Amino acid sequence: MDVMMDAELPLRLHSRGKVRDTYELGPDLLMIATDRLSAFDVVFREGIPLKGAVLTQLSRFWFNATGKIVPNHMITTDVSAFGSEVQEYAEKLRYRAMLVKRAKPIKAECVVRGYLAGSGWKSYKAKGEICGNKLPPGLKECGRLPEPIFTPTTKAEAGHDLDVTKAQLAELIGKDDARELEEISLKLYEFAAKHAEKKGIIIADTKFEFGMLGDELIFIDEALTPDSSRFWPVDGYSPGKPQPSFDKQFARDYLEKLGWNKEPPPPHLPKDIIDITSKKYVEAYERITGEKFPKV
Repeated sequence: MDVMMDAELPLRLHSRGKVRDTYELGPDLLMIATDRLSAFDVVFREGIPLKGAVLTQLSRFWFNATGKIVPNHMITTDVSAFGSEVQEYAEKLRYRAMLVKRAKPIKAECVVRGYLAGSGWKSYKAKGEICGNKLPPGLKECGRLPEPIFTPTTKAEAGHDLDVTKAQLAELIGKDDARELEEISLKLYEFAAKHAEKKGIIIADTKFEFGMLGDELIFIDEALTPDSSRFWPVDGYSPGKPQPSFDKQFARDYLEKLGWNKEPPPPHLPKDIIDITSKKYVEAYERITGEKFPKV
């Protein structure tokens, strides 16, 4: 099974996202992170080596670390526990696959920002606010916000997600559920940001996804990975300009300079951009977990 191509497992395909392929496995789901790169909601022809393994293993780390804040969908990343149907693919699934509980996803992405960057910076410059969160004047690009803010988006089936205010989110999913998502998202961010900063990484912003398992709200999808977050090095942090990053922001910054309209088809990625991005994914894992990345 090529990690860049459609997986050929003897299982029913549940869904295929920009990066993850998910299969039905009994009552549960088998989620496989590929090396596909999605930037500005467009999937690129070229992949990033080791990316899928980093996404799965970093999610495993964070799901284990945050279980006391909110339960999550992870069952195991142990391939031997996936069942006999997929054991012949064990080596290709190892490190990249996670068996998860089948939850009903909530149609919203819960973005938390601790710093002013990316689309948040653009919104602040234009309106002095982000998703209805009024911010004080005089803040710098990539500056730390007075406190982390919750800036949700709609979960689009295709194309770009759309920013919504907290009031709009409450209309979409209900006031109590919206308040609970905000509270849990902020707790997750604050816990993770504190841990990462001790390891030399600033989590500038991140997005969480949640689902319902019966009547229980659980944390699903991925957890604080280089795909869902903006990671910066603590050393050399200097607000007022873009920061170097440990995540796919490096590739995004390269693409911003091309004048690409951010619509398919995507431009080709040069080998040096691919190699550096891969190294940044691995370094993010090693710093945050304190573990050497396994040889895949």
